[in-house]
Amino acid sequence: MTPILATERLRLRPARVDDAEALHPGYADEAAMRYWSHAPHTDPAQTRAKLTRNLAAEGWRMWVATLADDDRAIGTASVHDTRPGEVAEIGYSLVRAHWGRGLAREMVAALLDRLFRAEGLRRVFADTDPDNAASNRLLAALGFTLEGRLRGEWRTHLGVRDSLIWGLLADEWLSSSASTRSAAAHSTASPAPRPPPA
Repeated sequence: MTPILATERLRLRPARVDDAEALHPGYADEAAMRYWSHAPHTDPAQTRAKLTRNLAAEGWRMWVATLADDDRAIGTASVHDTRPGEVAEIGYSLVRAHWGRGLAREMVAALLDRLFRAEGLRRVFADTDPDNAASNRLLAALGFTLEGRLRGEWRTHLGVRDSLIWGLLADEWLSSSASTRSAAAHSTASPAPRPPPA
């Protein structure tokens, strides 16, 4: 189940393949995609194929973020249940037009609240490129601890890259000021089933 999550400014709902058109500008943005594991998309069909694969991937859940009053996708939030019920990896993206407003933080905080408060996970982690300063700042601000650096971990369009591993434990999140603000700012609506792969 991928529940609908709501924050003060955002709504996170299950992703659909037809979100590809709205998300393509983000996946085609060279600056936004610089530190991803693949090159920017050059055609909307690539974005549609990526969403199709992601929605069919076992052990993964994917939301899109929309503004509260508009159903058009402006970002993504993903969870890989690496040890279901205990540990998960998260990933996230936001279309450039919505950068600089704290929306990525709001989106990820809502996701963390879901994973720790509602699902009872004990650990969440994220994997970032060492040079992805914005993502590294976001994780640090949310209370993640930099746990290590994996050398030569990924081969990407930039070449072979190291990877930083950031971790957050349930008690750290639940006792943090970021968690308190997030819990006060959002609520969880009725669960919605994950859409079938197209």
